[in-house]
Amino acid sequence: MTEITILRAGPLTTLQDRGRFGMLKHGISASGPMDRTAFAAAGAALERAGSTAIEYTQGLSIETDGEVIVSAGEKRRLRAGERLDLPPASGNYGYLRFEREIDVPLLLGSRSTNVTVGLGGHKGRALKPGDRLVLGEPGIAAPAPGGTPGAGPIRIIWGLHADLFDAALRRHLTEQPFTISASLDRMGVRLTEPSNLFASQRRLSLVSDAIVPGDIQILGDGTPIVLMRDHQPTGGYPRIATVVSDDLDRFAQLRPGTSVTFRPVAL
Repeated sequence: MTEITILRAGPLTTLQDRGRFGMLKHGISASGPMDRTAFAAAGAALERAGSTAIEYTQGLSIETDGEVIVSAGEKRRLRAGERLDLPPASGNYGYLRFEREIDVPLLLGSRSTNVTVGLGGHKGRALKPGDRLVLGEPGIAAPAPGGTPGAGPIRIIWGLHADLFDAALRRHLTEQPFTISASLDRMGVRLTEPSNLFASQRRLSLVSDAIVPGDIQILGDGTPIVLMRDHQPTGGYPRIATVVSDDLDRFAQLRPGTSVTFRPVAL
């Protein structure tokens, strides 16, 4: 068995596989990589890949006590005692994958970490310096990523509660640029814009119902928030729209201060 040691890890550095699907009816979101395309690309660079990656943010440094083949988008062989230093991700999230499986327990069918509720991964929390991870069984051939990220506005479909908003506010969502705020994590990304027109919307009291990644909720103070992979299972704020799945990876990589616009599309 080969062991790697975490020497440096930014905030929100976690273990993620594809996610634990089918658990939302029990109140557990799927988690999984924030950028599924980048996760798949890191695995596809290897002849075989373990199902679990280290998802990192502001850089990552590891050391191995044995030979290991890794990929952060490009294949590399590490020798025993060698250190690997990765710079901050070009967006918000990068992925380091190994030719062997990271030996942490399967929990409800997945090794993904949900730090919000302390579930899965390495002790249910983000990785930190000094943590040691054992690499066990060989991985399998990893599928190629599904495609390259698009460009332009982030596409949305109108949500369950869109008709509760005035027509002018619905136009506002698609005509007004928003800014990615510094208040973002794996649970959600808050948006800001100077006019804050959604604050004028009459306060809506809704019965909580199920939500999905990409839902755009309008909070009580008028702040739009895009729900991400570790979203809560239900929500009582109105959902004006949902980011389409193919654009959610690209949205997840938008850094704080970046301008973003939305474009409605049909199913």
